[in-house]
Amino acid sequence: MSDNLTPEPQDLSPTGRSRTPADEPGWERAALERIALAAITEQRAARRWKIFFRFLFLIVLLLLVWGAISFSGDRVAVTGRHTAMITLDGEISADTNANAEDVNAALQSAFDDSGTAGVILRCNSPGGSPVQAGIIYNEIHRLRAKYPSIPLYVVVGDMCASGGYYAAAAADKIYVDKASIVGSIGVLMDSFGFTGLMDKLGIQRRLHTSGENKGFFDPFSPETPKMDEHAQDMLDQIHAQFIDAVKKGRGKRLHETPDMFSGLFWTGQKSVELGLADGFGDADYVARELFKAPDIVDYTVKESITDRVARKFGAAVGSSAVHAMALGGKLNLR
Repeated sequence: MSDNLTPEPQDLSPTGRSRTPADEPGWERAALERIALAAITEQRAARRWKIFFRFLFLIVLLLLVWGAISFSGDRVAVTGRHTAMITLDGEISADTNANAEDVNAALQSAFDDSGTAGVILRCNSPGGSPVQAGIIYNEIHRLRAKYPSIPLYVVVGDMCASGGYYAAAAADKIYVDKASIVGSIGVLMDSFGFTGLMDKLGIQRRLHTSGENKGFFDPFSPETPKMDEHAQDMLDQIHAQFIDAVKKGRGKRLHETPDMFSGLFWTGQKSVELGLADGFGDADYVARELFKAPDIVDYTVKESITDRVARKFGAAVGSSAVHAMALGGKLNLR
């Protein structure tokens, strides 16, 4: 017994070969439609990506605008009796947040507000520029004379040393924690000398100047007695200015010791004994118990994003200029 299997008929063209898409009627139109559909699909995908990136750019732009507004120095008007607070945090320098321009602007705003019962300068600084610290000191004296009914107290955090204490000495009173670091009334100029290392490596320094003393404090040139004498004279002058500012600010409250102006620093507890500070307390204590105005309003100037970028750029340019002039030493109250 055998099975007869009849083959299925094949789709053949009139010429006897298998049919292809080209043998179908209207195949050209179908191909064009497929090509057009693929092009339309691709255009739609490209359009969607373009819309997505535009939307993403808009979100980033809105975030930048929001950040600029949030960190700007603009302040909402304050009503009611309150304690004004300004923060002096970190190294005092023209290119940091603890710069005299911003601190003085905040102090001015705080004193100008009719609702201010008292001003707290919250200090947590190791020191910095004697110029910037001196400018803050002078502005505090000016504002205290202009607004005699509004007291200004300094509240010390971890540290109020050197330039930080220079500025704080102008306040009516200084309050500390027992473990705060206070003092360091002195001036330093620090740099490095590489002449010995250069000799060992066989490196020769080629410095050309116009002016006999223009190369002073170049770290790649040897020190001279004249250079040391001149540097010490500058340090002594600035130190004397610092001491005069502290004596003027603290007055008879100081209990001077031989080491008081030597650059030593003390705990907050010892600083009260020495008359460098007046008592113990934090910002809340001063506002609540001394000013009788527990509501604290922060007047600290907060930089916008653009200001921050501009300040960093300016600092970089200034730093490059200083290095280009080969100044190896930098004066600091710290």
